[in-house]
Amino acid sequence: MLLQRHGVESYRPLDSTDESLQVESNHDSHGHEEFEFSEVFVHQLIHTIEFVLGAVSNTASYLRLWALSLAHSELSSVFYEKVLLMAWGYNNVIILIVGLIVFIFATVGVLLVMETLSAFLHALRLHWVEFQNKFYEGDGYKFHPFSFHLRDDEE
Repeated sequence: MLLQRHGVESYRPLDSTDESLQVESNHDSHGHEEFEFSEVFVHQLIHTIEFVLGAVSNTASYLRLWALSLAHSELSSVFYEKVLLMAWGYNNVIILIVGLIVFIFATVGVLLVMETLSAFLHALRLHWVEFQNKFYEGDGYKFHPFSFHLRDDEE
C-alpha cells in the first residue's frame, strides 16, 4: 500500500510455468531411462574441451605472474646499475647523495608501489577468475524473489 500510494509498483514474479525446469527423459516401457551414447559422448567432449582450455588459461595466467617477477628483478638491477653504481663512479659526494636519493625514490616509487600493486591485482584476478571456477557450478533451482505481496496472499 505504501508503495502504491507513492506511485511505485511492487515487484511480482513473472507469469510462467515450470516447464523450463522440467527435464524430458527417455523412458522405455519398463520405466528405465534409455542410454544414448551420442549424448554422453558429446557431453564428455564438451567437458574435456572446457578442462583443456581451463588448464591452458590457468597456466598462462601463472606464467604472467612469473613474467611480472622477472620484470621486477630487471627493473631493480637497472636502477642499481644505472643510478647507484653510476653515481658511485664519479667520486663526488654531491653526485653520490643525489644518486642515492634518486635510487631510493625510484626503488620506492616504482618497485615497491607499482610492482606490489600490480602483483596484488594479478593475484586477486587469479583467485577470482581461475581458482574460483573450480568450485562454482551454474546448476541449482529457479530463483523466486521475495515479495511481501505474495507473502500476504499465502496467509
